[in-house]
Amino acid sequence: MSSQRTILITAGLMLSLFLASMESTVVSTGMPTIVSQLGGLEHYSWVFTAFMLASTTMVPLYGKLSDLFGRRPVFLAAMAIFLVGSVLCGLAVTMPQLIAFRAIQGIGAGGLLPLVFIIIGDLFSLEQRARLQGLFSGVWGVSSIIGPLLGGFIVDQASWEWIFWINIIPGLIATAIVWFAWVDRPRAHDAPKRSIDYAGAVLLTAGAVALLMSLTDLSASWALPTLVGALAMFGALVWIERRASDPVLPIGLFRDRMFLVACGHGILAGCAVFGGATFVPLYAQGVLGTSATEAGAALMPMLLAWVFSSIIGTRMLLRVGYRTVAFAGMIALVIGSFPLMFVDAQTNRLLLMVYLGLMGFGMGFSIPAFLIAVQSSVERGKLGTATSTLQFSRSIGGAFGIGIMGAVLSATVTTRLETAGLDASVSLNSLIDPLGGDIAVSETLRAALGAGISGVFVVAFIAAALGLLVTLMAPRGLIADAAAERGRDEGMAQPAVERR
Repeated sequence: MSSQRTILITAGLMLSLFLASMESTVVSTGMPTIVSQLGGLEHYSWVFTAFMLASTTMVPLYGKLSDLFGRRPVFLAAMAIFLVGSVLCGLAVTMPQLIAFRAIQGIGAGGLLPLVFIIIGDLFSLEQRARLQGLFSGVWGVSSIIGPLLGGFIVDQASWEWIFWINIIPGLIATAIVWFAWVDRPRAHDAPKRSIDYAGAVLLTAGAVALLMSLTDLSASWALPTLVGALAMFGALVWIERRASDPVLPIGLFRDRMFLVACGHGILAGCAVFGGATFVPLYAQGVLGTSATEAGAALMPMLLAWVFSSIIGTRMLLRVGYRTVAFAGMIALVIGSFPLMFVDAQTNRLLLMVYLGLMGFGMGFSIPAFLIAVQSSVERGKLGTATSTLQFSRSIGGAFGIGIMGAVLSATVTTRLETAGLDASVSLNSLIDPLGGDIAVSETLRAALGAGISGVFVVAFIAAALGLLVTLMAPRGLIADAAAERGRDEGMAQPAVERR
């Protein structure tokens, strides 16, 4: 393949990665305005949860479909679904519509992320991929930082619909580049076809949705039957995955202590950070009275600290051990989340950014530490499965965190408003725009929302504290120890390192 074509494909893949990774952050700063126009504060969290659940559970299927039908047509299908979902999201007139369309958008995004890295694996050698890793990591970092700012700017200068419609032109450009520049490698007719674990994917998705629905409203009459149904589906999932030739959820890997602890950490850390960060723009706009752009800027310390600390933390791994780096990260996460439980309308904005920055440092230290440790300890043939499952644990933790925190927020706000003698379904227009509506009502809404946000961060702190305890259960030793042991098992010479 010519160098010009390689450059073109790389640019198209980077643009696709930018769109898919930015979508989870660009929406957050626009959500307070969307809620004020469409109503439905009780459904706030499901706008994020629907996207995360759909994108997370679709990742394994896209990889296997690309093996069967080729990278190019599957990439085109994923991008088409993502763009159709983006158009529909901008056309939504109710919160239930927006939630449904976000799920469609998530189904597409769930294919873009893995396919980008699959095509990179086909396109470049191992040495080239190692050199390009920083470039693609930089795309993720830049998209995470730009997303909240761009979302706030669009809401302030245009309208919230363009948060979704802005994806269309870049998405079409990326699709055209990949479609015309990429040529799939021919597949041997006698090559064994990989089976697709449709039953596992359906049970995993349905079980996760049912469990999340039951946890978000435990007082409802349907909560207990839904919870029982979720547990039954998870039981059936374990039974099927034990017998599947290529399971979407590898049960056998959970017998490894390192992998089990890493997944437990991923669920709890994802719950604390992804869940908590989702509600920061709502707190900044609704309680502190900032603009959407300023609300987006409030998340920047967390994202910058995450990117910076991940670079520093990975350099420390071989010298001090993954466990020490991960433990230091979780300490920072706990310290950062603790004072957030007490935020109110008088909280200093600079201190808010410091707290969020500490949470970012926590993720930047702990997430890469566990990822590299797991990749160094599992068998080479299970490397891809272990990596994708670990990423899945963080995403599903974030989805559950957002759902549970949304339920806490909605229940707290409703209770406070009803206690004040107000209709709990009152519009948030007077909250987002202080010039509109009665000032007394606006202040009551602010106080109720502030109490709800404090409850959100209580959940985040509990998850962070539990994540710290799980980290203490991680096996001791240096990453090189596990790599050396795996190398001996696979017949490869690796230098042994004395255990600590």
